[in-house]
Amino acid sequence: MRVTALAYTAAVAIGFGAVVTASSPEQVPLGHSHGPRPQRRQPNVVFVLTDDQDVHLGSLDYMPLVKKHLIDQGTYFSSHYATTAVCCPSRVTIWTGKFAHNTNVTDVKPPYGGYPKFLAEGLNDNYFPVWLQQAGYNTYYTGKLFNAHTVENYNSPPPGGFTGSDFLLDPHTYDYLNATFQRNGEEPRSYEGLYSTDVLAEKAYGLLDEAVDAKKPFFLVAAPIAPHANVAMKLEHGPRDPQNPPFEFTEPVPAPRHAHLFPGAKVPRTPNFNPEAPSGANWVSALPRQNASNVAYNDHFHRQRLRALQAVDELVAGLVSRLGERGVLDDTYVVYSSDNGYHVGQHRLQPGKSCGYEEDVNVPLIVRGPGVEPGFSADGVVSTHADLAPTFFDILGLKPREDFDGAAIPLTRGEIDGVRERGERREHAGIEYWGSAMGEGVYNRDPRQNNTYKALRISGPGYNLYYSVWCNNEHELYDMAVDPGQLNNLLSPSSPSTPILAAGHAPRKIADRLDALLLVLKTCAGTRCQRPWASLHPDGAVRSLADALAPRYDAFYADNRKVASVKYAYCADGFIPEAEGPTWEDTGRAFGGEGEYGYLKGGRWEDWV
Repeated sequence: MRVTALAYTAAVAIGFGAVVTASSPEQVPLGHSHGPRPQRRQPNVVFVLTDDQDVHLGSLDYMPLVKKHLIDQGTYFSSHYATTAVCCPSRVTIWTGKFAHNTNVTDVKPPYGGYPKFLAEGLNDNYFPVWLQQAGYNTYYTGKLFNAHTVENYNSPPPGGFTGSDFLLDPHTYDYLNATFQRNGEEPRSYEGLYSTDVLAEKAYGLLDEAVDAKKPFFLVAAPIAPHANVAMKLEHGPRDPQNPPFEFTEPVPAPRHAHLFPGAKVPRTPNFNPEAPSGANWVSALPRQNASNVAYNDHFHRQRLRALQAVDELVAGLVSRLGERGVLDDTYVVYSSDNGYHVGQHRLQPGKSCGYEEDVNVPLIVRGPGVEPGFSADGVVSTHADLAPTFFDILGLKPREDFDGAAIPLTRGEIDGVRERGERREHAGIEYWGSAMGEGVYNRDPRQNNTYKALRISGPGYNLYYSVWCNNEHELYDMAVDPGQLNNLLSPSSPSTPILAAGHAPRKIADRLDALLLVLKTCAGTRCQRPWASLHPDGAVRSLADALAPRYDAFYADNRKVASVKYAYCADGFIPEAEGPTWEDTGRAFGGEGEYGYLKGGRWEDWV
């Protein structure tokens, strides 16, 4: 069934913004009263999850309604990280509370990722909406769930755990003017000629009405594609050809009413934007500098991203307004985030994601709701997507699962202050990636192979650092207190021989500690992901990098016989154990006091001589 643009326009005119179609439940116009406020013992959650939204390109500065309704009325978490800088693995982490090395969904498509891999790993019966329904919640979802969730496999089986759903489906997920949605058990329906985010908004409003009318606590997700690049399928294509793929990437498409906005906006000219000297490691360090035409196009790409987000801005205002009209706003947490970040020109990169650099992994997280401090910025609270499911469990009053790799984020100012006062401030975010990276603009889209890496983002009093190991075994260390653009790799062979201080210490001393911590995190599970220092120091004497930098530990960390270094056997496109190199389970050593060490073998600590 096709819903025409004319029918959509007529519905808007009749319903004051409501769309009534066979695939969308009847909407109630804004301002209509639905009677007395329902009484609930448990709160609700509305989660808006965007696609590829940055922090460091300033996109939130162009979203006044998000600022008005969420940032000014809630808490902004400036140090929130995607654990994998691409959508499907990131989304599976969000909905399981587990890192990608534990879900084994590490790509956007088979054999290593996508919806088929999600099913093959047995996750469809064991993830967030299923757990929430078991706890008595109604669950609703509209928009993008996972990649490779298609018009062919949408019902074989359908995603588990949803009371009501209206999913975007491939191959038209990213086609802003030719979306395909699929509601509950119905057949997919095309919305050719309609703007994807506007269609999604009306579906979200309809699901919200269903949720409130059911008089049960609910969890509702609205997941628009903006500001992802537009991806249109070609009508005809021949045999599989990397030089002629069956799809066309272009810049995002805004709604017509927003197409004229921000004519002077440009990618922020930070020091790492198209730098004169190469930066980074592996294939990134070999990128040529972009010419003037390339830079001008990337500015245009950036403006299109900002314009595409305007309909999302309106969606947020619409959801908050309807929550208020239905009398449930005070009982509802409204959460805003994105699956991964984005770069446009930084490190000479073409528009895209998939790197471990700050633009790609630092993503928005805003929370508004009962007890959450209005207008507060929770600087220094490091959190990741693996923490979102535990956080939702916490605010809904559910007991955390033992298999969560993440932990609940302190949301209220009192909780945040308490964590700091007790010295329980978490300082690390583990980051991982497998496979290739690809530019998404019109310049140089060639996939970059061997983009597999492990990385660690860590910050605390006196230090702000990024450490990574690529699958070609190049290492990076950046002191982001003085080098926020990550331009000066302190471990580069070309760095000066004279030691350069990083957070007051020689880079090698810092790297020894971070490498050991990354060895723990690269295959961690459960509490070991939450408290990795405890694996290295089971006596509890070290709970932070600051503790670990004590001189008494220098010999321990510098000796690879005691703490194996992170290194790959070879570059792989997915999580293949034999490619991953040494693991903590096989080779990790622990500090047990002056001159005494132990190691983990067979699940128990033994003396090591």
